[in-house]
Amino acid sequence: MKKLIVSCFVVGMALNMNAQNYWKKNAGKSAKVIFTNSKTNEKMVDKGMVKFEKRAQPKETDACIFVDPDFKYQKLIGIGGAITDASAETFYKLPKDKQKEIIEAYYGKNGLGYTVVRTNMNSCDFSSDSYTYVTENDTALRSFNVAHDEKYKIPMIKEAQKAIGKDFTFYFSPWSPPSWMKSNKSMLKGGRLENPFYQTWADYYIKFIKEYEKRGINVWGLTIQNEPMATQTWESCIYTAEEEGEFLKKNLGPTLWKNGFKDKKVMIWDHNRDLIYQRATTTLSDPETSKYAHGIGYHWYETWNNKTQLFDNLSETQRAFPDKFLAFTEGCKEQFDMSKIYDVSLGELYGKNMINDFNKGTALWTDWNVLLDETGGPNHVGNFCFAPIIADTKTGEVHYTYEYYYVGHVSKFIKPNAQRIGTSSNRAALTSTTFMNENGQLVTVIMNDSDNDIDTNLWIEGMSAKLSAPAHSIQTVIL
Repeated sequence: MKKLIVSCFVVGMALNMNAQNYWKKNAGKSAKVIFTNSKTNEKMVDKGMVKFEKRAQPKETDACIFVDPDFKYQKLIGIGGAITDASAETFYKLPKDKQKEIIEAYYGKNGLGYTVVRTNMNSCDFSSDSYTYVTENDTALRSFNVAHDEKYKIPMIKEAQKAIGKDFTFYFSPWSPPSWMKSNKSMLKGGRLENPFYQTWADYYIKFIKEYEKRGINVWGLTIQNEPMATQTWESCIYTAEEEGEFLKKNLGPTLWKNGFKDKKVMIWDHNRDLIYQRATTTLSDPETSKYAHGIGYHWYETWNNKTQLFDNLSETQRAFPDKFLAFTEGCKEQFDMSKIYDVSLGELYGKNMINDFNKGTALWTDWNVLLDETGGPNHVGNFCFAPIIADTKTGEVHYTYEYYYVGHVSKFIKPNAQRIGTSSNRAALTSTTFMNENGQLVTVIMNDSDNDIDTNLWIEGMSAKLSAPAHSIQTVIL
């Protein structure tokens, strides 16, 4: 017991010294505030500096965001969005100057700082048609080629890659195997991968990786199956947790390793937060399966069966598997309506999800389509959705929604390898997260999605800065 007390005392002393050292460097300093306010139509405006001053114990009546740099959690892999067929087709329907503008807006030095790109292997709902990379019944995959992707997807991905540079993080997801590999003989409406084709399908991933890397697009990772519990009207394929684990353990994992792709980050699940804990604890219960998995992917669409997002499932899963990273792999606002593209609620949907996801342990965050057209497509099954940037392909006009700006309050200022810092709020209307960049810069994001203006304090270890958090606003404080 005495040893334990001494150890706790030493740890406590170390934490206290860290805090003292932090504020020895930063006490009395000012922080920059970047602001988006829907009432005044200000979007990512530099509002100048706020000064930190010494402050004693705050009262319960004081609205506060509390940050403690001594408590460090997961590191950020990156933030980005999907370049789908729909995004790329829309992109190349625009004038050259608009194409350049969009690449800069997401990936350029003055853009959102996106470093992550996801794409679809074979077609998905956000494709203009259903397609694969092989001819019918080609079990040897001799006909495999990605010519389809070379028209739109690959050129746009390479534009993003060029703008991102060394931090480029690219992964892919299949929506369905070719129809002839499946139980329902269709790429659409669910069905299962038939057992005789497990190895053929594993070899298919290898072919895809090699073809993309042959074109200079390094593959960082992959998910096993997009939404493996959803029977959709579009491309879909069902796996139980046991089936996904079996495919990873006996086919996909060994095949990746055998081909020299042990470093590719494999993510299981890739579906909603509702079943994430059950899927992870089932699929990864076998050590031989778990050794091939690096992360656990998820989406935010569990609201189809719930009134709100189930963020607590993330922290429970992270506690169960601290050696696996959590990856938000897809989310968007569904049921597109061009008349609503400037609603602040679009941004608040993103702000709420990003902040809570990071606070629950998420290390990778990927939006769905980076770009869609004036219909919320193209989409071959009528599943039209919103995106941060909407382009009118008839007029060439580019629209930036509040999604774009709310994501930017995180992605533009929090860099890959930044570490999340302990943060809490004493007001339900104020949600917040904090990261420390590798250079020691502290970045706090604060969102107020209520109808009331709130004066708050950013309180960091006895020092405080007074902030204004108007109704339906988001701000980034950089110290």
